[in-house]
Amino acid sequence: MLPLQQFQNFIAQHRLFEPGERVLAAVSGGRDSVVLAHLLSQAGIDFGIAHCNFQLRPSEALAEQDFTKNLAKSLNVPFYTTSFDTAAYADDKGISTQMAARQLRYDWFEQIRHSFNYDHIAVAHHQNDSVETILLNLTRGTGIAGMHGILPKNGLIIRPLLFLKRDEIDSIIADEHLAYMEDSSNASSKYARNKLRHEVIPRLKELNPKLEETFDNNIERFRELEQLLDLRVAELRTELLVFDGDEIHINIAAVKSLVPQRLLLFGLLSPYGFSETVIGDIISALDKHPGRIFEAPGYVIVLDRDKLILSESNKAIADTVLINREDSEVIYGKYKINLMHDDSPLIVKDNRMALSVDAETLIYPLTVRSWQEGDYFIPMGMTGRKKLSDYFISQKIPLNLKNGIPILVNGNGDVIWIGGYRGDERYKVSALTKKVIIFELYMLNL
Repeated sequence: MLPLQQFQNFIAQHRLFEPGERVLAAVSGGRDSVVLAHLLSQAGIDFGIAHCNFQLRPSEALAEQDFTKNLAKSLNVPFYTTSFDTAAYADDKGISTQMAARQLRYDWFEQIRHSFNYDHIAVAHHQNDSVETILLNLTRGTGIAGMHGILPKNGLIIRPLLFLKRDEIDSIIADEHLAYMEDSSNASSKYARNKLRHEVIPRLKELNPKLEETFDNNIERFRELEQLLDLRVAELRTELLVFDGDEIHINIAAVKSLVPQRLLLFGLLSPYGFSETVIGDIISALDKHPGRIFEAPGYVIVLDRDKLILSESNKAIADTVLINREDSEVIYGKYKINLMHDDSPLIVKDNRMALSVDAETLIYPLTVRSWQEGDYFIPMGMTGRKKLSDYFISQKIPLNLKNGIPILVNGNGDVIWIGGYRGDERYKVSALTKKVIIFELYMLNL
C-alpha cells in the first residue's frame, strides 16, 4: 500500500501546505516523482504535473515526456511541459549542465505556478537525497547551513517525500506495480552526486547499515543549532549594527569580543554578500592600520580607526566634470554645484556647503573630481600646505566617504575647495576682490 498516512502526517508536521491549497508537482517520470504523483492523487490534493524536457538524451527525453503526459491523464490532473536547450544555456552562462538544468526548471516551475494559480511547487527529494547533499557540502566545504540537508519547505518549494528512503520508494514501486521511466544518467558516476550514491554511501553503510536514520537524527540537531545561531545573530544585529544614514557602523572592540568570532561575524555580514574568506581577511586586519577595504558584490566595508563601516558600493561617483565660464550649474555624482556670479565682494560665512571665490583667480575650465594621492591645498586661514589625505584624517572623515567628496580644481591644478568642508586660502575673497563667484553644493535625491 502507499504510505498515505505517513505522507499526510509529514505534510501536517512540517506545515507544507494548508487544506485547499493547490500544488504543482515536478514529475520527471522517475521512481521518486511517480510515487509523489500517486500519493498526491490518493490524498485528494488539488495538483497538476509539470515536466521538463532538457534535450540532453533526445530519445529518452521524448519517451519520458510522453510517459508523464499519460500519467497526468490517468490521474486526471493538468499537465504542463516545456523543452530547453540546456547545453546551449550552460555554455552561454558558463555553468555546468546540472546547474543550468536546475536554474531553467525552477524558473519555469515558478512561471507555471504563478500563471495557473498554484500555491506551492512539490519536488520528490527523499532522505537519501538529503544525505547526499550533506556529503557533497562537506566535501566542498560548508557552514552549519550546509549541514541541515534538504529542508522540507523552502519558500514555496515543498518536499513531501523526505520521510522516505530510496529503498522504501523502490518497495512501493514494486508492491504497487507502478510504471516509471529509468534515467540512464543516474547510473553514470561522472556526476559527483552519482559517485557518492554508487561508490561512497555503500561503503559508509558497511560501517553503519542505518546510515539514513543516523543522518536524519543529525539533521534535526543541526537544524536546531542553526536556529540557535540565527537567534544569536539576530540579537547581535540589534546590539552591534549602528545605522548612520546610508552606512552601518560596527564597533571594532565589539567585533573582537565575539565568541566564536568568525562564525558570528559571518552571520552578521553574510546577508550583504561577504564570503567566509573575506570575513577571515577582516578579522586578520582588525589590529592593523585603518584604510583596508573589503568588497562584496554591491557592498564595501572600510576598516576605520575604531569601527567597520559598511555601505553600498559607490556607483554614483562621476569621473571628471568640467566647469566652463558660462556654466551656472553642474552635476557631479550625487551632488549638484550651483555657480552664482556677483560683482560685490560677498563672502559666505558659516556655511560649509558654499564657498566665495575671487573670480579673477580662476582659470577655466575648472574641474570637479575625486581626490587623488598627492593632492594638497592651503586650508583657508592658514599658511602651510596640507595633503588632502592628512586633512581627511584630521577631520575623521570615514575612509569610504573620501572618494565621494567633490574636489573643485582650478585650471592650473590647484585645489580650490574640498566640497562641503574647506576652501583654499589662495582663492579667498579679499579687500582687493572685484568679482566673486559663489559655489553652492547640494545633495541630490537619487
